[in-house]
Amino acid sequence: MGWPVLRARFGERLEESTLDKLDVAVAFAVERHGEQRRPAGEPYVEHLLEALEVLVDAIGVRDADTLRAAVLHDVVEDTDTTIDEVRARFGERVAELVGWVTKSEDRQLYLQSLRNAPDAALAVKLADRLSNVQRLRTHPRPEKRASYYRETVATIVPLAAGRGWFEEWYRDWQEEHADLSSPRE
Repeated sequence: MGWPVLRARFGERLEESTLDKLDVAVAFAVERHGEQRRPAGEPYVEHLLEALEVLVDAIGVRDADTLRAAVLHDVVEDTDTTIDEVRARFGERVAELVGWVTKSEDRQLYLQSLRNAPDAALAVKLADRLSNVQRLRTHPRPEKRASYYRETVATIVPLAAGRGWFEEWYRDWQEEHADLSSPRE
């Protein structure tokens, strides 16, 4: 599903000014991520739109900055874009939220720091990981499936605790995918 279809669907729930801001963020993300693909081969932008869709449809986020951060959440981590560019184009709050969900060189420290993240940044992170783990079974490397499952259970599932829909979704996902905890071909 591309942005035009998603935009039309969101038209009844989001203000036109929010949709206009999302138009700019999506265009920027598409430009910056270019031809990047996910491990199973689908265009990378689908992941960004899926995270956005989770925030709007599942938990009812309407805040333009949070939604733009969802679309831009990997632009600093996975492209040549800097956080300063995000700040200049989209403002301080969007840059702050993107900064919270941009992995640092020390992955464990980064994941631990999320415990102190603002609610909006946690919502973006939980939507991001939700999109990633839905396709975990299609990842080509069994050892990566296992390690990512274990990391999600250890660090992301606790962040979902007390967060309504996210808590329930991650609990169900964890139960349905427990077999991924160890690598298998």
